Amino acid sequence: MTRGPTVQFLGAAGTVTGSAHLVRAGGHTVLLDCGLFQGLKELRLRNWREFPFDPAGIDAVVLSHAHVDHTGRLPLLIRQGFRGPVYCTAATRGLVEIMLPDAAHLQEEEAERANRRGYSKHHPALPLYTIGDAEAVMPLLAPRPYGTTFPVASGVHARFRRVGHILGAASIELELGGGSPVRVAFSGDLGRYQRPILRDPEPVPAADVLLCESTYGDRVHAAAADAEEDLARIVRDGAARGGAILVPAFALGRTQELLWLLQDLENAKRVPSLPVYVDSPLAIEVTDLYGRHPEDHDTEMRERMRDNGNDWHGKRVRLVHSPAESKALNRVRGPIVIISASGMATGGRILHHLTQRLPDPNTTVVLVGFQAAGTRGRALKEGAMALRIFGQQVPVRAAVESIDALSAHAGQDEILRWLDGFERPPRATYLVHGEPPAAQALERLVRARGWTVRAAQDGETVALTAEA
Repeated sequence: MTRGPTVQFLGAAGTVTGSAHLVRAGGHTVLLDCGLFQGLKELRLRNWREFPFDPAGIDAVVLSHAHVDHTGRLPLLIRQGFRGPVYCTAATRGLVEIMLPDAAHLQEEEAERANRRGYSKHHPALPLYTIGDAEAVMPLLAPRPYGTTFPVASGVHARFRRVGHILGAASIELELGGGSPVRVAFSGDLGRYQRPILRDPEPVPAADVLLCESTYGDRVHAAAADAEEDLARIVRDGAARGGAILVPAFALGRTQELLWLLQDLENAKRVPSLPVYVDSPLAIEVTDLYGRHPEDHDTEMRERMRDNGNDWHGKRVRLVHSPAESKALNRVRGPIVIISASGMATGGRILHHLTQRLPDPNTTVVLVGFQAAGTRGRALKEGAMALRIFGQQVPVRAAVESIDALSAHAGQDEILRWLDGFERPPRATYLVHGEPPAAQALERLVRARGWTVRAAQDGETVALTAEA
């Protein structure tokens, strides 16, 4: 039996979703993240199970950032008895207040649709949780500033440091008191260096045990300049054809970076000045929030906010709020840019635009993120001649382009750069948030540096001591 402080890996071990790491120390229990499992059915089914611990016995949750694979099971945790504080950065609180009700709304919609059309195996089909469940999270959110140590439970203190992944994203350091104090660091999701809007990832100087993400531990991303050049070429070509440039984009992070890049390219006269429509209520809310958290802004963003305020993304950007306004875009002739969710074209308003404009050879579709197997985005990327949308086959005559250099996750070289910030190797490093090939590739490189490192195993408990 393991004595002393421990951590148990209850998600994002051997996979990239469901982030949840349970730390026990001195009779107290702290949960790092409480994320939703996504992707394969066998993973998604885990969301419906009871937690493998008593939620009422958790002293506190500490969040690395707002993505639902790190926060999406909080409503379930509360429904099953958790009543403690949920510590996070101020921007993460703002995003969680937007993202979790939206996730619940989508689940309610899907359950209602399944019941109406009768395609669920369950009668009646139920949402994983409701908007009411999501709203129960909000009173528990307890924001704390970066760089300040704060108590989490008796003998347990935490500190946030910026990691540049999305607004509010942070690494977490836990100081576990007792006879042999232990410092645990959790990278959260590491971001990129020298990218717009957000500050670069900040180093953690020391830790006894490190939990490090490995999402892209097996590859190096293309340079940011490549993404800008690709985007400039695509916009110029699309404008020359005179049609709409459709961009399926995630509401959080990707949309804001695209707005920044388009404004930069226009200012540099590398692309023509075009109307840009953001057709996603969620993306509009998130974009507004990006402007309200200067503690996360890099130097250029601060300057742009000083000069332009809420128009930091460009005065030609038009925000589309209502369904009626969205439908009205069907009558707007190009050249125009329409940025709309979802990023893999699995749902949302982008489907209406694709239905209307994919048959037009003057249309350009720009895929700006990872496209999972089985999604419409993946089908487009692989050259599909038609897409099934709303029960009909829509012919694809549009030009389809991809930009692969806009990931918000650190690549292999950027993870190693962040690890270089440690003054000495931790006693033990566990790789989380990565598929096995990515984690194994990173493990080999980190071990070659003389570190003690291995991939975390799902469900295992390890000691947080000198023998870890």
